[in-house]
Amino acid sequence: MNGVLRLVLVLTLITAGAGLILSLVESATREPIAEQRRLATLRALKAVLPPADNSPDEDTVQLLIGQDRRGRDLMRTFFRGRQEGELSGIAFKVVAPDGYSGNITVMVGVTPEGTVAGIEILTHNETPGLGDKIELPAFKEIFAGKNLENADWRVKKDGGEFDQITGATISPRAVVGAVRNGLEFFRDHRVEVLAEAKGEKP
Repeated sequence: MNGVLRLVLVLTLITAGAGLILSLVESATREPIAEQRRLATLRALKAVLPPADNSPDEDTVQLLIGQDRRGRDLMRTFFRGRQEGELSGIAFKVVAPDGYSGNITVMVGVTPEGTVAGIEILTHNETPGLGDKIELPAFKEIFAGKNLENADWRVKKDGGEFDQITGATISPRAVVGAVRNGLEFFRDHRVEVLAEAKGEKP
């Protein structure tokens, strides 16, 4: 019996020690990880927004975009870029659920009028050498200057004007559709985003 108790005590001490170590590691790495995520977001914002001299990640508006399968609210964050205090652009993330290998997350930057300034692919699992070419500048650059009025938001294979990638239509189609949906949401909620922005102090 004493042997069993000794074993239980040893296992308890080992478990408690491991838990303490994990807690300390998590605590020590939490801030560096958060900072790296912030810097990654800032890099993406800089890539898609018109020139801005503020910190767009500190000048935001959140709007409800729907609910998930569990009924929890889904929010979209709009990052506002300013140049000398004037709103120069807005950026937001969209998710294409219909990529070839799953979700594709895209950061979209637009002018206050709703014209795309740039896009940046944040995450994806598309096929190397094919679908992953959505990351290439040649693909991303075709979105600049496009809006809901001056472009047919389909890939050329579907009768639109966006070039698909040779050998990979699904990935570009998913990105084009996600960006279009994002622009439509921005158009429908533009007044809210801009009204919030005007209410902020530069």
